[in-house]
Amino acid sequence: MKLSNYFLILMTGISVCSFAGNEDRVGSAGASHLLINPWARGSAIGDAGIANMNGLEATFTNIAGLAFTDKTQIKFNYSNWMGSAGIALNSAGFAQRLSESDVISVSVQSLSYGDIAITTVANPEGNIGYFSPRANIFNIGYAKKFSSTISGGINFKVISENISNLKSSGIAIDAGIRYVTGDKEQIKFGIALKNVGPVMRYKGDGLSQQVSYVSTGFIGSLEQRSATYELPSLLSIGGSYDFIFTPENKLNLALGFTANSFSKDQFRLGLDYGMISEKMAFNLRAGYVYEKDLLSDENRSNALIGPTAGFSLDALVGKSKSALGLEYCARFAGVFGIIHTMGLTISLK
Repeated sequence: MKLSNYFLILMTGISVCSFAGNEDRVGSAGASHLLINPWARGSAIGDAGIANMNGLEATFTNIAGLAFTDKTQIKFNYSNWMGSAGIALNSAGFAQRLSESDVISVSVQSLSYGDIAITTVANPEGNIGYFSPRANIFNIGYAKKFSSTISGGINFKVISENISNLKSSGIAIDAGIRYVTGDKEQIKFGIALKNVGPVMRYKGDGLSQQVSYVSTGFIGSLEQRSATYELPSLLSIGGSYDFIFTPENKLNLALGFTANSFSKDQFRLGLDYGMISEKMAFNLRAGYVYEKDLLSDENRSNALIGPTAGFSLDALVGKSKSALGLEYCARFAGVFGIIHTMGLTISLK
């Protein structure tokens, strides 16, 4: 049996096991920052690029797309998460082709919630210092082309969350596969399973407190136990088609469906129009993400209200036409305002 067949069997088995739960678990997961796409180009099409996103952008949507990295890719992105909320999301990544079929990647995402004043019962007004909550994800990815039509990949994550006196850490795995067909490889299908891992729990001095027993006069430390929480696992399925008008102009239509274990299922639509010349490549993108009750102000449970948009501009330099690109995405978060994601991508060929 070919390695690609083993991989497909593994994906099917994991997905069946992971999504055999019940609806009572909805809303009970933690580490929700795992659901944030840190990259601008994939976010601009509503995360619908399950079948067509390549390189480091694919490490979020479907790790199998990492196999389509040209040679070396470096990315830096920044987002003002939740618009005016004062939360900074910084992302950086590096991908390197090892052989004709193998690619590895390393990336990191860091959420900074700003400085928050420390308060106590004795000092309710603060004035005793600040603490800075953070949430980080460290990724190591690997993808391989098993044949001219099938590629697959796996991504290992180390997750950490902390405040001044509590922290939590865990691990998770993503896996994905992509199938490409058509005379011009214009038809693509993809499936990705994400955020599968053991439960997490907060630990630290924040769970301890001094207690005194009047009957015995004993003074000691009482440590409480925090509850465990699960990771927001999900399964995404998608397809895309390239409408090739001329060698310099094409439009990609991407469709996707995400089955979330701990939130509402989502339907995704993405459009990516690209123009390329000898010295420049320009892409204009738009997307829409729909879930149940999204259009109801009273019943909506997602801060993001659906539409996304963005663009990228890449300068093609040198004989190999390596790309030096700028990218931007806008996501709309209702009362929180607009989430701006912008960054730089260097793709060497």
